Amino acid sequence: MIDPTVLIPTIIGILALAVISSAVLWAFRVPHRFAPVGAIARGAVQLALISVVLSGVITDARWVAVVLVVMFTVAWWTACRRIGSEAVVRGVTAVAMSTGVLVSAGVVFATGAVEATPRYALALGGIIIGNTMTVAALAGRRFHETVDDHWPEVEGWLALGATMRQATLSPARFAVHAAMIPSTDQTKTTGLVTLPGAFVGAIFGGLSPVEAGRFQVVVLAAIMATASITSVLMALGLGRALRYRPVVVA
Repeated sequence: MIDPTVLIPTIIGILALAVISSAVLWAFRVPHRFAPVGAIARGAVQLALISVVLSGVITDARWVAVVLVVMFTVAWWTACRRIGSEAVVRGVTAVAMSTGVLVSAGVVFATGAVEATPRYALALGGIIIGNTMTVAALAGRRFHETVDDHWPEVEGWLALGATMRQATLSPARFAVHAAMIPSTDQTKTTGLVTLPGAFVGAIFGGLSPVEAGRFQVVVLAAIMATASITSVLMALGLGRALRYRPVVVA
């Protein structure tokens, strides 16, 4: 059990950081200026609950699978909220995210890069699911924004007989590139700019720095593979599902 007195400085520090976040946004008159406070509070509650749950199921493969399914469902729903609520968008997002996660995790465990145990499955799965949520949202939003900005060009390709997927191929490639930037930068600067949570957590958990580093490199490679698969499938899927919209002349 944690000594309650230890939590007091933690709570004070978290509250101070939350106030700073909202105060800065308030001063700049940014919409949803209290969103950081809500996000921090929600994250704290969710972490507290998941800590209690995981303490009893982390060694049980069946319960770990249930937790991963819940994680993926929430990640999928969150990404869809950023992209669109249409059924086709939800379908494309589900396929893109699940394919990215399953392929990357499958390769990791099939090759023996990481031991196929419930503990490692939960750790790796949670990390790549979180990253694929971000990539899917970025790819989807960037695709729609780029298509909107270049719709006359898309319409020109359609007039020449191209399919919607062919006409939106250039915006799709741009969307994939933009969505990959955070994952690429995170991977390139690991150890120089940031010490990833998986690496630090593994060391705190008792692993040697070498073993922790080995696990982190596998995680980074899985993140890159998941991001690549998810972003490409998102862009291609949304391109096929896009409807024709005539240009309105004012």
